[in-house]
Amino acid sequence: MSSLIGQKAPDFTASAVMEDDSIVADFNLTEYLDGDYGLVFFYPLDFTFVCPSEIIAFSNRMDKFKELGTKVIGVSVDSQFSHYAWRNTPVEKGGVGSIQFPLVADITKNIARDFGVLINDAVALRGTFLIDKEGNIRHYVINDLPLGRNVDEAIRMVEALQFHEEHGEVCPAGWQKGKAGMTANAEGVASYLADNAADL
Repeated sequence: MSSLIGQKAPDFTASAVMEDDSIVADFNLTEYLDGDYGLVFFYPLDFTFVCPSEIIAFSNRMDKFKELGTKVIGVSVDSQFSHYAWRNTPVEKGGVGSIQFPLVADITKNIARDFGVLINDAVALRGTFLIDKEGNIRHYVINDLPLGRNVDEAIRMVEALQFHEEHGEVCPAGWQKGKAGMTANAEGVASYLADNAADL
């Protein structure tokens, strides 16, 4: 599988259920991002098990994503009508409630296929893709179906990308916002490790 890092995120137009519960037939990734950062995440199916926990975790952190200027989009192979029904099912009954980002209907499976996450020509793996302001993929991680993702790690990667863009430094292992970066040369790594190696 060839890497998508540094490449333009595959654009798509599809039906989606929006934050306000409206259904649109022509949701377009590039138009929706409109020059902002984007986080596109795939999940297997509505009305399943791990998926609602992830979607609610993303929605619970939308204030943070908005603070970082990052738009979140969920995608699965379900129809827009299934998405709508799931959003309108109470959390205590296995639904996701009024989540604060769009859910895209990939009923052709072409979006999952273009992003390289379609498995057995059936459903999408748990892929998460960070897109920069130029529309390029800068980070992605793909989990197998039983393994729920860490939404706080997705936030950390947005913060790391923005730190690098602002300061020109690179982000060492375990970097957190507010911590030191590293100058990308021999002197920089030596200086960083002299101060931080014991804590890595």
